This record gives sequence, C-alpha cells and structure tokens, in this order.
Amino acid sequence: MTPHFPARTGAPASTDDARPRSVLLLGFGAVGRAVAAGLAPERESDRVRLTAAVRDVAVHRARGDLGVRLVPLADPEGPTVGLPAADLVVECAGIVPARRFGPAVVARGTDLVLSSVGALARREAAEALLAGPGRLHVSNGAIGGFDVLGAAAEADGLDEVRIRSVKHPRGLVRPWMSAAEAARLKGLRPADGPVVVLEGDPAEAVERFPANVNVAVALAWATRGRPARPGDDDAALLARSLERVRVELVADAAAEWTRHEVTAAGPAGRIELAVASAPSPDNPRTSQLTALSVTRTIRRALRLGG
Repeated sequence: MTPHFPARTGAPASTDDARPRSVLLLGFGAVGRAVAAGLAPERESDRVRLTAAVRDVAVHRARGDLGVRLVPLADPEGPTVGLPAADLVVECAGIVPARRFGPAVVARGTDLVLSSVGALARREAAEALLAGPGRLHVSNGAIGGFDVLGAAAEADGLDEVRIRSVKHPRGLVRPWMSAAEAARLKGLRPADGPVVVLEGDPAEAVERFPANVNVAVALAWATRGRPARPGDDDAALLARSLERVRVELVADAAAEWTRHEVTAAGPAGRIELAVASAPSPDNPRTSQLTALSVTRTIRRALRLGG
C-alpha cells in the first residue's frame, strides 16, 4: 500500500515525463495556493502547468494568482461545465465541491487527487468517486504513518482504531452552533484545559465539523484492509472501517498547533502515532501539512517523484 493510497480502480498514470503535465486545481484557497507554491520546481522547469477553477476569478486575482491560470466555474449549477480538460484534477475546495464535481472527473477517465477526504464518509459519494475509470488518489492530510497502519489492517491485525484531535477553539466554531455553544468555545482560555466537543465515528464528525476532521476519514480509508468476501470493494471496506474508527475532537485554548493522536491495536500489536501540525496562516481550520501531503500526492500521481 503506497502512502497516498490510490484506489484499486482504473489504469495507472502515463509514465511519459517528457511533456508538460496539465494540473487543474479545483479551488484556490489556503490549500490550493500552498500547493501552487510547493510545485514551484516543476512549474519553473515546465514539467507542470497549473490552472485553478474558481467561483470568482476577480477575487482570486486581487489576492495574487501566483502565476496560476485562473478560470471560472461558468455554471455554478452544473457538475462539469467550467472544468477544462487536464491530466490530473486536484480537489482542494472542500467536501461539498468534492462530492459534486469529483464523480464527473473520474467518470470521464481523469485521475483525481482528493484533499477533502471527508467526502468519502458518505457511502454513495465514496462509490461514485471510486467508480472510475479515472483513479482516485487519497491524500494522507495532516498525519503520517498510514503505511504501517495499512499493512496491519491488510493482515486483519487491527481490532480497534482511534484518533484524538486537539485543536484551538477558534477553528472549531461552526454556523450550526447555538449562540451559547459558539460563545463557550470563543470564551475558552488556556487555564480551562481541554474540552471534548465531539465523540463518535468519522461520518458523524465530518457532518458536524467538515473542515476539521478529514484526517479521521483518511485514517478509516488507510485501515480499510483487503477484500475478505465477495462484493468487498473499496467502498464497502471503507464503510465498515468508518464504523470501527472512533473519533474524539477536543478544543484546547492552550494548543498553538493541532495535535492528532492515533492509537490502533489488535493481533498485529499496538501502534501509537502523534503528529502536531501548524495551522495554515490563511485558514486556521487547515493544517499546513495538508498542502504538503497533497503536493506529494500530485507528484506521485504524475510519476514525478517525491
């Protein structure tokens, strides 16, 4: 199992590295802009040419396009209009756009890098994104060590998988919260200590905190294991893995960085992983490691090394 966990569908990417590769970024926010900067070596050598599809070209130009060609999503209601052809499409716009545009991308045979892994938390979305013929490349996001977890899961060596994510409360306030709930989070001080805001499974966590817990779904994807009975495809394996993984989301005003603590145990042994990641300066809900993971996944999907 490779670190970016490509789905077991579709044909491999071309190995012809001579021509420039066209990469379409779906979205150009904190992740997209960091990816554009991270791919500077490939762009400067003309191995990669970037285009970003955005809702409002003028707004993004005002922020600075970083040398990326910006194109509008001409029809906000259409699933494919406004998405030019590309060798690779990279979703970095959020769960809703991933579910809306991603299936059409893979259906036309184009490979897709998924940044908002929480999109896979709904079974119907996972099936559509994994249907091919384009390949789906699922980025690790803000945590690593998934190779050893995947190996243990493929050997049926894990009985339990847990993730505890600790974040600063300012990145956890959501529109659905009552005024009192939002005020409680905003009013937390370092002396108050950590406060649990959610305990459950990744699907529930994604519905309530879609910008914060993509890593929990990525963990479920990584530990889905291998087919053990007829009808076991990646979507079915993921659905069962989503039921097994337990999530705890914690607000801590003393947390300067986001911390993810993974514990997995079973016949294969006990695995404990911890990663602390700095928030993106453009979006406190997004880890800087997310863009690094997406950039590496792009290089691997295009067979550019990395």
